[in-house]
Amino acid sequence: FTEETVTDFEARLSEAIGLYQHRIQWLLQDSRKVFGVIKGTKVGLLVDVSHLSYGPRLLDFQKNLLCLMDEQLCYKKKLYCLSFSTEISPLWESPKTINVHVLHEARQWIQELQPGQGCNLLKALRHVLLMKELNSLVLIAGSCPDQSFEILCDYAQQCMLGRKLQIHTVTYDCSNPASLVILKNLAEALRGRYHCYSSKGENFDSSDFHLLLQESQKAKDLLRSIKQNFRRRPNSMHDHLNEVSTAFANTEPSSFFPKPPKHKGPLVIQTPGILAKTSADWLKTYGLKAKKLDLYQILAPSAFSPVEDFVPILKKTVSSTLHEAMMMQFEWYDGTVKNIHVDLPVLYNYQKILAKMVRIYEKRIDWLSVASRRIWGSVCERRVVILVDISVTNSTYISHIQHSLRLLLEEQMSNKDYFNIIAFGSDIVPWQQELLPSQPENLEKAWRWVLSLECKGSRNFLSALRRAVEVDFKDKDKHKSQGLYLLTTGIPDQETHTVSAYVAEVCRGVDLQLHVCLFSVTKGTDWGGIVPARYANPRETARAFKEIVQAANGRFHWFGEAGIFESDDIASIVSEMEKAKNYSQKCAFLVEALRQRSVNQSVTPLTPEGDSNVLITKEKKKPQKVPSPKPTAVKMTIEHSSAGIKLVENCKLMGSFIYYLLAAQRAKEWPQTENKGKHKPRKQPEPSMSVFYTEEGRSVGAVYQKYPKALCIRKSVSSVTLPEEEEICSSKEWLSKYSIKKLKLELPRLMFGPGCTHQKKTVKSLHKKVSAKYCSIFPSAEINGVVKHLQFHPKELEVYTEQLGKVLQRYLQRVQWLLSGSRRLFGTILEANVCVLIDTSGSMDPYLPPITKELTSLIWEQLRKNEVRFNLLRFAENTESWKECLVEATDETCHDAVQWASTCHAHGSSCILAALQKALSFQGVEALYLLTDGKPDTSCSLILKEIGRLRKKQDIKIHTICFSCADRGAVEFLKKLASQAGGRFHCSSGAEDGQLAAHRILTQGLDDEDDPVFPYFEGDDLKKLTQEVAKARNILKQAKCWR
Repeated sequence: FTEETVTDFEARLSEAIGLYQHRIQWLLQDSRKVFGVIKGTKVGLLVDVSHLSYGPRLLDFQKNLLCLMDEQLCYKKKLYCLSFSTEISPLWESPKTINVHVLHEARQWIQELQPGQGCNLLKALRHVLLMKELNSLVLIAGSCPDQSFEILCDYAQQCMLGRKLQIHTVTYDCSNPASLVILKNLAEALRGRYHCYSSKGENFDSSDFHLLLQESQKAKDLLRSIKQNFRRRPNSMHDHLNEVSTAFANTEPSSFFPKPPKHKGPLVIQTPGILAKTSADWLKTYGLKAKKLDLYQILAPSAFSPVEDFVPILKKTVSSTLHEAMMMQFEWYDGTVKNIHVDLPVLYNYQKILAKMVRIYEKRIDWLSVASRRIWGSVCERRVVILVDISVTNSTYISHIQHSLRLLLEEQMSNKDYFNIIAFGSDIVPWQQELLPSQPENLEKAWRWVLSLECKGSRNFLSALRRAVEVDFKDKDKHKSQGLYLLTTGIPDQETHTVSAYVAEVCRGVDLQLHVCLFSVTKGTDWGGIVPARYANPRETARAFKEIVQAANGRFHWFGEAGIFESDDIASIVSEMEKAKNYSQKCAFLVEALRQRSVNQSVTPLTPEGDSNVLITKEKKKPQKVPSPKPTAVKMTIEHSSAGIKLVENCKLMGSFIYYLLAAQRAKEWPQTENKGKHKPRKQPEPSMSVFYTEEGRSVGAVYQKYPKALCIRKSVSSVTLPEEEEICSSKEWLSKYSIKKLKLELPRLMFGPGCTHQKKTVKSLHKKVSAKYCSIFPSAEINGVVKHLQFHPKELEVYTEQLGKVLQRYLQRVQWLLSGSRRLFGTILEANVCVLIDTSGSMDPYLPPITKELTSLIWEQLRKNEVRFNLLRFAENTESWKECLVEATDETCHDAVQWASTCHAHGSSCILAALQKALSFQGVEALYLLTDGKPDTSCSLILKEIGRLRKKQDIKIHTICFSCADRGAVEFLKKLASQAGGRFHCSSGAEDGQLAAHRILTQGLDDEDDPVFPYFEGDDLKKLTQEVAKARNILKQAKCWR
C-alpha cells in the first residue's frame, strides 16, 4: 500500500474510535446510564417493586423512572405499564397510544409505587406476553425472581415463537448475584439486551457497552499493527496523526466503565478487633469435638461392651443375653457393637445443643460470604504479600480488581505486621522492594499505586511467585505466620506441575502458605483478539489451582458474579454441620429403636414362660452387628410425619432439621400395653421332606416334597440418579445404563406381584369357573391379555410418576443435545482416532455449502474439544486426503483443516469403494465417518463384500451418514454397510421437526403421548432414544389414568 492510503486508513480508524468513545460517553448520561437505550415503538414496561423500601431508595427509584419517562418513553407510539411483586398491578387493561393525558397518568403511577414482597416474574410475563401489539418489553428488577431461569426462559421462548419482540432486561441497584445472572442469561437466551446499574458503580454491565468496547478494541489492534509493520518518512502531519493514533490505541477499555462512588478517594480503614482465623483453626475452638459434643463422648458413660466368658462345666464360651432386654445395641466408631443405656432427657438436651451449634456455624458462613471475605476469604497471617493478576485479558475488569484491593486494604490489612503488593502480567511490578509495616499511611500509598495499574502482557505467575519468595520472604525460616494471596482470573503461563513442584519446595519446613482467590469472569467474554499463552475452561483452571494450593498447604477460594462457587473455609464449616446432622440422625435411630423395643415387649414377654436361662451358647447366638441408620430412613420419617416438615439438603436448614427431629420424637407417644396378648406371632410354614437310603452302603438321601409358599414382596420405587452432563457414547450404550428397564421403572414390575393375578376357580356344583367373592371391589387392569389387580398406594404411584417424569425430561434433553450443533448432521463422534469422508460428487452440489459450514462446526465442537486425532478425505471421481496420516487436533491443525474444507467443490461421479479403501489404510484409525447422498457408482454388493474382507484384517468401524433420505436404495445400502461394519447409521432428515417436538413436550407437559410426536428418525441413535421416549410417555399416561 502507498503511504497516503495507509495514512487515510489510520485517519478513518481514529475517527471511528473517536465515534465509539463519544457513543460510550453518551450511553453513560442521564436515563441511559440507569436503564440503557429503550428500543421499539410500542413498549411494555414491567417494574419490580419487591426490592423497594420506604425512604431515599424509593424516592431515587421514582426519580430515575420519571427521568426515563421524560427522556425516552414519551417519544414512543404506545405504552403499557405494570408493577409486580407477589401479585401484578397493571396501570391500564391494554397498551395506550401516547399523548399528554397518558403521560400524566404514567407519571402519577410512578409516584404512587409502593414496596411489595416477592418477585413473581413469571406471573407478570404471563400477563404481558399475551399482548400481541407490543414490539418491545422492558423488564426492570431489583431482586431475584421467585422462579428459576429454566422456567422463565422456556415460557418466554414458547410465547415468543414467530414474534418479533425485543427484550430489554435491567437490574436496578441489585446486590444479589443470582438476580444479575438470571436476568442477563434470560436476555441472552431471548436474543435481547441487558443492562445492569448500581448506584455504587460496582457491578455496571451492559450489552450495548460491551459491543462498543469490542469494536473499539479491534480498531485499536489495527492501529497497533499498522504502527509496528509500516514505516513512513518523517512528516509533521504524519507525526501528529501518529501521536493521536497511539493515544487512542493505548486507551484502556476499563476507563469507560463507571467507577464506584469515591473510587479514587482516600481509604476508610477499619481495625479488626481480633486476628482472623482459618475455619480449620476456628473449629479447634468451636468444633463439636472441641466442645465435647461428639456423640460418642456423650454416650460413653452409658456404653458397655458385651460380656463373654468361658463356662467350665459347659466347656464353651457363652455371652450374656440380659443386655438385649435392658439396653440398646449401637455400632461404635471403631466398628464394634456397644450396649447403650438410652437416657431420653440427655439425648433431647444434646439435640438442642446441636441445633444451637448449627446456628453458630450458619453465622460463620454468613460472615465468610460478605464484604472483602467474599473475594479474598479470611486473611489470617501476620506477614502478607498480595499477588495481583493484571494480564491484558483482565482489561475489562481492572476496576473490579482495584475495588477488590481497596476492600482488602480497608477491612483486613490494618492489623497485620508487614505487607507488600506485587502486580504481574508478562513483567513483574512490585509496589515496594521489601515488606513495609501495615500502617495507615502505607496502606494509603499502596492504594494510590493500585489506581495507577494498567493491564499488559500474559500471566507470568511463576516469576511473580519467585520474586515474592526470594525477596519479600528471603528470611522465611526466621519468621512465623507468613502468607501469599493470589488474585487471578485464569490459568498461569507455566505448566501446573512446574508451579506445584516449586511451591512444594519453598513451603516445605517453613510457616509459609499460598492461598488462591480465583475470579471466574463472564462466559463469552471477548478478549479483543488477544490469545492467552495458555487456555483452560473455569473447571480445569480451578482444578489446576487446587493442585497448586494443596502443594503449598494453603486454601482455595473460587468466586464469580453469581457468588462463591467453592471455598475451603466454607467447606470445613459445612462438613461440621453435616457431622451434626449425622449425630442427630443417630439419636433419632436410638429413640426409634427404643420405641420399637417397647412395642415388642408389650406383645411378647422378655423370656418364654418357665424358661429361667439367661445364658446362651456362642454357637446358638452371636452378637449381631447393628447397621448404622441410613439418611433415607430419617428422610422418610420426616416426610410421613404429622408435622409435614421436609428435609432440605441446604446447609442453612440443618438447624431446623435437628429441631424437627427433636419435636417429632417428643410428639410420639410410647405404645400402651392394654391389648397385651391379643396379637399372636404368625407361624412360619416348614417344608416337608422324605428320607431314603441310597444304594451305596448306609448313606441317606433326602427329597423335599413340599416347599414353603414364597411371600409376594412388592418392589419399591427406586430413586433415579441421572447424569447432568452428556456422555459421549451411542444411544445403545447410553440406554444400557439409563433405560426404563435398567432404572427398574417398568410399571408392571412395580405395580403387580405374583399374588395380584386375577384367578378363577372351578366350582363343581355350578360346573363353571367363577371369580372370588370380593374381586370386584379391587381395582384391576388388563396387562398383556392377563387381568391383574392393582397393588399400590396413591402415594407410591405419585412418587413413581414423579421419577418417570424426571427420566423422560432427561431423555428429551439428550434428544435436543443430539439434534444440536454438528451432531445434527454428523451424529456423535465416539472414537479417539477417526477419518471423515465427504462425498463431493456432482449430486452433492446443492448440499455442499451447508455441509462445509457444518464440517467447520464438527472440527471445533467435537474433534478439537475432545482432542480427537483425525483426517479428512473427499472423494468424487478420485480421492483426495487432507493429510497423509491422522494428526492431533490442535488450534493450528484445526484452522488448516477448516481452510482445506472450504475449497471443496462438487463434480463428477462417486467412488465410495476407493475412498473407503484409502481411509482404511491410515495408520491407527479406529473408525470412519462416511457422508454421502446416494448409492455408489459401483455394485453395492461388491462394496459390502470387499469391506467385509478388509475388516477381517483390521477391526475398524464404519459409520454412515445420509444427507437426504429421498433415495431409499441409498438409505438401505448405507444401513447395511454400517451394520456389517459395526457402526451406526445417521440421517439428518427431520431434525428441525424433532427439535420443535422436544421443545413443545418439555414446555407443554408430558401428559399427552399423542401430541406432539417426534418425526420418524431413521438414524440409529435418534431412533432408539425416541422409541424409549415413546415408551416412557405411554407408561406415564397409563400410570396417570390409574391414579
